[in-house]
This record gives sequence, C-alpha cells and structure tokens, in this order.
Amino acid sequence: MNLRTTGAIAALFCMALLSACGNADDAAKNADGSDGEDKEETEQAAIPVEVAVARRGSIAAAWRGSATLEAEAEAEVVARASGIVESLSVEEGDTVSRGDVLARLDDDQLRIEVSRAKANMDKLTADFARAKQVYAEKIISLEAFDRIRFDLQAAKAAYDLAKLNLKYSTIRAPISGVVSARHIKVGNLVNVNTPAFHIIKFDPLLAVLHVPEREIYKLQRQQTADLRFDAYPGETFTGTVTRINPVVDPATGTVKVTVEMDDGAQPKLKPGMFGRVLIFYDRHDDTLIIPGEAIVTEDARDAVFVIKAGKATRTPVTVGFSQNGDVEILDGIDDNAVVVTTGQTSLREDSLVEFVDAPDNIPEAAKPPPKPENDEETEGESTETEQS
Repeated sequence: MNLRTTGAIAALFCMALLSACGNADDAAKNADGSDGEDKEETEQAAIPVEVAVARRGSIAAAWRGSATLEAEAEAEVVARASGIVESLSVEEGDTVSRGDVLARLDDDQLRIEVSRAKANMDKLTADFARAKQVYAEKIISLEAFDRIRFDLQAAKAAYDLAKLNLKYSTIRAPISGVVSARHIKVGNLVNVNTPAFHIIKFDPLLAVLHVPEREIYKLQRQQTADLRFDAYPGETFTGTVTRINPVVDPATGTVKVTVEMDDGAQPKLKPGMFGRVLIFYDRHDDTLIIPGEAIVTEDARDAVFVIKAGKATRTPVTVGFSQNGDVEILDGIDDNAVVVTTGQTSLREDSLVEFVDAPDNIPEAAKPPPKPENDEETEGESTETEQS
C-alpha cells in the first residue's frame, strides 16, 4: 500500500468520525428539544373548571310529587221551579255571597196559584170554625167534622207549597264564592233541575295528591309544602298538609293527601291547575352542603373531584338530603373542601386544573403552587450549556 492510498483512507476515516459525532449531537439536541416541548405541553395541560367551596348550613328532605288544585266547596245551582228567565243579576267571574239573587223567573202564574191556594185555605178555615161549633152541639157527626179538619190541613199544605214555588222562582246562591259558569240566558224556558250556574269557593284552595303507600310514613299533618305551577315560572306557593286519608286505595295503592294553600294564593291560582309539590318531612341543621352538580355517579357510587394544590382528586362521598339544587354530604370531604361543579368529564386523577369564575373564598391549599420566577432564566442557561 503506497502513501497516497494510506492518506486517502485516513481522510475518509476522519470524515466518517466527524459525521457520526455531528449526528449524535443532532440526535441529542432533538431529544433535548423534544423533552422540553413535552414538558411545556404538560405544564400547559391545565383543564378549565368551575368550582364551589363546601359550606355549613341547613337542608330539608322533601317528598316530591304532583297535585291538582281543587276548591274547598263548589255548587251546581239548578232551577227549582219552571218558568221563563226574566232577568239575570250576575255574570261569570262575579263574587257572590250565600243568599244573593242570581236570576229571576217569570212568576205571574205562581203568584196566581198562591192566591188561589190562599182563598181555598181561607174558605176551609171558615168551614172548620163552623163545623167545630156545631160538632160541639152534637149536630154533625165526628166523621163529618174530621173530614173538614183534614181538608183544611190539605189546603194549608197546598198554600205553603204554592208559596215555596213562588220563592223558588228567584234563583239564589247556595254558597259564597265566585260564579264560574252561567248556563242560562234571559228568555230561556227552564224546568226543574235545569243547571243554571256553577259557583266555586276559592278560599281555601286545596292541592290534592296521591302518595304511594310505601312513602306515606314520611308525611303527617301540619307539614309545610311548596308548590310550583307552569303558569307562574320561578314563583313558589306555600301550603300545609291538613288531611291524610286513613284508607289506602286498593286500585292504585296510594293514599289521598290534601294540602291547604296559604292565604294569598287565591288571586293567582285557579281550581284545576296542575303543579309540582314538595312536602318537607325532615331537616338537618349545621350540615355540610355542596352544589348537586358536583356529584359524579358511576356504578351507583357517588363521588366528587376535590381540588388540592391545583390538582383534581376523585373522592367518594356519602350523599344525604337534597334541596333546591344542593346536596348534603355525610362523609367523604371536610369543611371548606373545593369541589368541581363544571368540567368533571374532562378530569382524570391528579389532573391539573384552572379555575374559571372562581369564588373569592377558595382556600390557599386548593390553589396551584406559585411558579418560580427564575424558571425562564434556568431554562435559558441550560440551553446555552447544551449548545456549548
């Protein structure tokens, strides 16, 4: 091998060595750069969540169901005499008191019948007076005297009946309330028992509900109830349990429960309205409460995500009463625990989180630790060192 060949081989060897070193440096740089990018991505992977702080308060347990409003009293007013409707005194929506005149029928014929019945009674009264005198003198028999006496009694009854029919020609309100329907018009011919008006007594209004027999033990008289109706969204009406039927309906397996609405409901609520009812049967004071949307249920087990040092930890809890969107926590978390209310579906164990619209009372222990100020300088120095 000559000198020229040996020099060429040495030159190729040096070039290969330099190329290998360059590739190793590039690989190391790429590895370092990739690690830095992964680290940066990890630090930026905080998940935005909304949170709430567990607090102490009072919460009540309630039976939930539906109810239909009914009036305490209502009456279908019918004509008790026959005749032509001569006048109307009320219209639908008018408030009436018991005994008020609702309508009058043509009573000319009835007045004539009263006069005729009275005349017949007066005649028999005079006949009886004479018969009584002659009977005392033994001029007429006892049979003739009894006949006149009985005729007089029948005449008096006929007179009373004629007066009663005349009285019935005026249709009056049997109860106090509001006229909800008018079935007759002026000029109509009505007969006995023809429906004329419908009157409803609105005060008090009653909410009637049917409770399954397995839950009736929760309810008793004087318990407070809240009712809501679609006609008045966002408004709550209150009432009190006043009646619990002692018998279970065998056809439905339910017990009829009546709630009397408190004063003030009548101007807005009407019989026949359908509403949702809550009857409060128990209450816990000074208990731990969190928003109900914080509860995550999986495989029939309840849990919440608790935030500590900016990280989410799934924590099993035992749930108690619920009311108005809040739930009672019997076991699992402590006072002032910070729980996630929105964003749980994106969380995993020890996920980094970022607070959105966070309340002011978040404890410091839940917040992420502050980032060191010299992080950027340290990273810059490391980069320079690697390049050199």
